[in-house]
Amino acid sequence: MAYQKIVELLGNDAENLLNYKSNTFSKDLLHLPGPDFADRVFVQSNRNQQVIRNLTAMYNHGRLAGTGYLSILPVDQDIEHTAGASFAKNPLYFDPENIIKLAIEGGSNAVATTFGNLAIVSRKYAHKIPFIVKINHNELLTYPTKYNQIMFGSVDDAWNLGAAAVGATIYFGSEESGRQIIEVSQAFERAHELGMATILWCYTRNNAFKKDGVNYETAADITAQANHIGVTIQADIIKQKMPDVNGGFTALNFSKSDPLMYSELASDHPIDLCRYQVANCYMGRAGLINSGGESKGPGDLANSVLNAVINKRAGGTGLILGRRAFQRPFAEGVEFLHTIQDVYLAPEIDIA
Repeated sequence: MAYQKIVELLGNDAENLLNYKSNTFSKDLLHLPGPDFADRVFVQSNRNQQVIRNLTAMYNHGRLAGTGYLSILPVDQDIEHTAGASFAKNPLYFDPENIIKLAIEGGSNAVATTFGNLAIVSRKYAHKIPFIVKINHNELLTYPTKYNQIMFGSVDDAWNLGAAAVGATIYFGSEESGRQIIEVSQAFERAHELGMATILWCYTRNNAFKKDGVNYETAADITAQANHIGVTIQADIIKQKMPDVNGGFTALNFSKSDPLMYSELASDHPIDLCRYQVANCYMGRAGLINSGGESKGPGDLANSVLNAVINKRAGGTGLILGRRAFQRPFAEGVEFLHTIQDVYLAPEIDIA
């Protein structure tokens, strides 16, 4: 019944997405999610036992426990987009405890939110669901508005409040990206020393990436290179926006590319665009979770299911979505998260 609901939500896209066979990177080359993912990938890495234990705790929590897939509830929009704009539709989330409750009731593997949100309820909930502390943010009180991720606390503080992992954002392509790469790579090194996993929001941001009405900040080639830098600084999990275009390097005439990137390693099919992102995460050794995006109304569920199918069939590790869940009534938000998780639980949906 769950699979049939997924097919119905996909509508006219069902045939194209569910039966597509990729001819770019063979799925045999990918390190795919599965119950033994940590043993296959991270046990042979430099990550210490505490990191592997915390990674495993996330993979083995919630409705997707033991599958190798992740469903994470991220709520940092109260800083990134202002609390009023984020919680006006559902004011109960001004109280951080309700964020944790939504993650638990929604069957999430983990909850990712701010230092303050987690610290104020850490003693009650740190042992009930894995915490991911978002350690840097872009704030919107500076006028005129600027876009610059800055640190909001220390990795040691995240460890002290019981975090299983830390998360951070780098705006690749921005003027401040060099400083952010240094700060985040140092923070991730410290997190690994303390035994916490690391998750990187690999976003690209530069007004020059927009040309002729096309926003190449979500181009497969540019976002995938951001992913590749992210795994280079030892992010265990990569969060990236779903690609909806390609050819950013060539259209903008910058950086370096090879024609094979567009003719052999990717096509214009959304699964292939996403697979190119997965390939740049060391062929899936670092799991790719795609972001849910902003809430736009009644079509959110169908669009999120579509993105989950693309991510799973491409070889990704899951979705991380917040606004589309917490900007709905609590019970509806729980059901929303369950429906997305059903994509990853459905054996009928395989790797393309």
